[in-house]
Amino acid sequence: MRKWSWLAIISLISVMAICAILRIEQTALFIFFAAVIAIIPFFISYERKKPKPRDLMPVVVLSALAVAGRILFAALPNFKPMTAIVIIAGMAFGPESGFMTGALSGLVSNLFFGQGPWTPWQMLAWGMIGFVAGILSEKNILVKPWSIFTYGILASLSFGFIMDTWNILGFVQPLNYKNIVSSYLLGIPFNISHAVSTVVFLLPVYKTWLCQLKRIKLKFNLK
Repeated sequence: MRKWSWLAIISLISVMAICAILRIEQTALFIFFAAVIAIIPFFISYERKKPKPRDLMPVVVLSALAVAGRILFAALPNFKPMTAIVIIAGMAFGPESGFMTGALSGLVSNLFFGQGPWTPWQMLAWGMIGFVAGILSEKNILVKPWSIFTYGILASLSFGFIMDTWNILGFVQPLNYKNIVSSYLLGIPFNISHAVSTVVFLLPVYKTWLCQLKRIKLKFNLK
């Protein structure tokens, strides 16, 4: 099922590229629905695992923590523990649970920060961060502290790049080189703040949380 998830992402990128090249007027609408469709295979993949109620608890609890953290640090632009928690969820419980934690956290937290056409993109971006963290953890790539922190930085910058790209394709007019570069440059301070916050929140908790969460997974045989 994971191949369909990756295919959905490739299809989404293709839609974005086509809209940009053809200068389609309703690009914001097209890429909104494309993002929604891209999320579906990940939810199906999780559902096909036939999770029991107890299997859902880690996703629910970690999502609640991520949402609470985002609200608690609302006064600090792009300085939130959310990405760090999503990464830990993926590493501890696997790619599918990581995606669900990221997507659910984005959806629920926007009940407080405001829903809009950006919501599916935030769900997809945070979901992919958890999904990829789970895959890298399964392959024993995220083992050393430096590798975890490096992934946290890259994941945060990727989140910013995705959201900046969504904003450019959907709302920046005219779509030319100058406006594109300016939009990306304006996002750099926020993306750096996001990356720094992810490392700051990973530092004190990643080892303890990962150890405890993996013990819980083994003890209760969670999927």
